[in-house]
Amino acid sequence: MKYHFKIHKDKTGYWAECVELEGCRTQADCKSSLAKNMKEALDLYLDEPKDSTLILPLQKKNIEAKNIAIVPVSPNIAFAFYIRRLRLKRKMTQHQVAKLLGVKNVYSYQRLESSETANPALKTLVLLKKIFPKLKIDEIVS
Repeated sequence: MKYHFKIHKDKTGYWAECVELEGCRTQADCKSSLAKNMKEALDLYLDEPKDSTLILPLQKKNIEAKNIAIVPVSPNIAFAFYIRRLRLKRKMTQHQVAKLLGVKNVYSYQRLESSETANPALKTLVLLKKIFPKLKIDEIVS
């Protein structure tokens, strides 16, 4: 999962704003620091609180413009964000998805929506694909 940042230069250094995510911005004195800050800002922006019901947009496929940087999302954050987004778009609760996955308690499912603990087994990915047919693993890990 990768998002696009528009890079700007001013008198004191550089700043960048995510094209797809309104309000996701950062700044730095030099371009190398800006690259690190863009990644950190993006990860923080997408790593929502566990009780969030906000449905943020996915990345756009191709943006061709001057001064655009492509910034990858950390895989654990991308997975948790993507699963939570699919669940919310289907208007499902965590309890409902946990039941469909056949897990004993909702906490086991909540671990999938947490960037700190999201690390699904292949069996879980197969079940998630049945529940969420629009799940695209390649979008998460690319």
